[in-house]
Amino acid sequence: MIDVSIIIVNWNTKHFLQECLTSIYEQAGHVNYEIVVVDNGSTDGSAAMLKTKFPKVALIENDENRGFAAANNQGMAIATGRYVLLLNSDTLVLDQAIAKTVSFADNNPKAAIVGCRVLNPDRTLQPTCFMFPSVLNMLLSSSYLYKLFPKSKLFGRERMTWWSRNDIREVDVVTGCFMLVRRQAIEQVGTMDERFFMYGEETDWCYRFRQAGWKVLFMPGPEVVHIGRASTIQIKPEMVLQKRASILLFLKKHKRCVSYSLACLLVASFFLLRIPYWLIRAACSKNTKRSDLQTATTYATGAVGALFGCRGLRLRDQQLD
Repeated sequence: MIDVSIIIVNWNTKHFLQECLTSIYEQAGHVNYEIVVVDNGSTDGSAAMLKTKFPKVALIENDENRGFAAANNQGMAIATGRYVLLLNSDTLVLDQAIAKTVSFADNNPKAAIVGCRVLNPDRTLQPTCFMFPSVLNMLLSSSYLYKLFPKSKLFGRERMTWWSRNDIREVDVVTGCFMLVRRQAIEQVGTMDERFFMYGEETDWCYRFRQAGWKVLFMPGPEVVHIGRASTIQIKPEMVLQKRASILLFLKKHKRCVSYSLACLLVASFFLLRIPYWLIRAACSKNTKRSDLQTATTYATGAVGALFGCRGLRLRDQQLD
């Protein structure tokens, strides 16, 4: 029996993917696993590299970028493990992290999802796990006061910046870069909502699991390294809009109309208030003028689009143009 099916969604991250797969083979631990890579239309030779260097990996090749949720659902459709592990292509598995997480999940049968400690490349803590979106959390987060007062349980409540991730805890959301999911829970709740092209899909999933009576747990023992933004940095302006669109979609789907409407206004204000800064910066700097103007344009698009809700921010089910 396969204990865990490791699903990796890849989009033009060949180098990171190769290192990720190597770390799995070296550090997965004593657990029976299979690996499924879903390639979202990469043009960097990722598929060819997999076929040459990792022929045992099951490969699904998409002609276009279908998004994170849809690609993971493709992987889950052929997965056979008792658990599914969603793993980002820009991660490195350390010290038998996969086997340890599976063992923890076996000892906690009410947990639908288990996450572990995630580190930055310099081995400092990457604060994964966060609270569900709400108007209050969005307001506090957009103020950036959590950066000035990271130990404050008020200003840092959404990102839980005050918590050092050193104890077992039930949380709202486990970040999708390393997310172990129980197959039994998936069969009850269903797979990811493919309306979330990028960002928010794990938040929606965790919410649905918790609504069905399952737990979402964090454990501090196992560790992985997450490079971060290896795919999204390639289309950064679009991702700024996409992230806010996903938050609005979550609120539209799960919260009251009043909360959704207030959130739309808040997102519009978030973008609008940042436009003058980037215009001034563009005027003062020749070296970054082009990128600064692009950022200002993105924020202007977001300010207008947010007034029309998640669709106004160009949330798409399919490929980003």
